[in-house]
Amino acid sequence: MKKRLNVDTMNERCKEVAELLKSLAHPQRLMITCHLAEGEKTVSELQELCAISQSQLSQFLGRLSREGLISSRREGQYSYYKIKNADIVKLLGSMQKIFC
Repeated sequence: MKKRLNVDTMNERCKEVAELLKSLAHPQRLMITCHLAEGEKTVSELQELCAISQSQLSQFLGRLSREGLISSRREGQYSYYKIKNADIVKLLGSMQKIFC
């Protein structure tokens, strides 16, 4: 049987989830994270998959990174991005099953 969360804990979790959903609440940010849910991608790959300019992509990646949804690593001249948390990948997978 699942343990019930107390009201304070539930309020805190609701705030966290609301912030996460705000971060995903833009079509381009959602598209970027959906592609990243499939695995690590370079900026060039994301730019091609999302069909947006490099400057737009840079802004979206910066926001997603600042908000703690994605991380990056540098290898040579390439930057690779991935989703930081497996729960976000699960959430995106669920949304994809429902809406796509």
